[in-house]
Amino acid sequence: MSADGVWVFGYGSLIWRPDIPFREKRVAWASGWTRRFWQGSHDHRGVAHAPGRVVTMVPEPGASCGGMAYFVDAGEMRGTWDELDYREKNGYRRERVRLEFRDGEADGAVYVAPVGNRAWLGPAPFPDMAAQILRSAGPSGANIDYLRRLAGELRRLGIEDDHVFRLERHVETLARQDGTGCRADSGQTGGDHVR
Repeated sequence: MSADGVWVFGYGSLIWRPDIPFREKRVAWASGWTRRFWQGSHDHRGVAHAPGRVVTMVPEPGASCGGMAYFVDAGEMRGTWDELDYREKNGYRRERVRLEFRDGEADGAVYVAPVGNRAWLGPAPFPDMAAQILRSAGPSGANIDYLRRLAGELRRLGIEDDHVFRLERHVETLARQDGTGCRADSGQTGGDHVR
């Protein structure tokens, strides 16, 4: 972070739907963190009585979570924080993070859903997480579309993520078995989580 602005790191839907004013964007990695589908979504990819699963970052020594960092000018930060705080109200909090770029590093900010927050689902066997994702949907669309879009963007950016890709394989197998495999993104543009 600097006097002229802040790098905001996204590791979920912020990768493809930033919806914030930024001057520059770069592929980046947050060292010491890993991405996991352990957070409940009661407001975007699920509903209160049937939450979907979305990503958060959890600490893991030696790990590195890849995503997209956006540089937001200082004059835009107040409105940006207001927007992001509202979008991340379902259990996320803002944290400082050290970002590594392909050509340097910088301090930044990220939204993380800590263990035990009110929407925390935690780890589960991959088949169970896949079944929950396949059946979940909310105001921002189907949970399967969130997973598919995230996996596709990570591949496009050249970011490896065994957890995401393994979960995607489980979900696609289930989708083929129950006939929902051809389901496409709903195209809804509602405010998704920004991770």
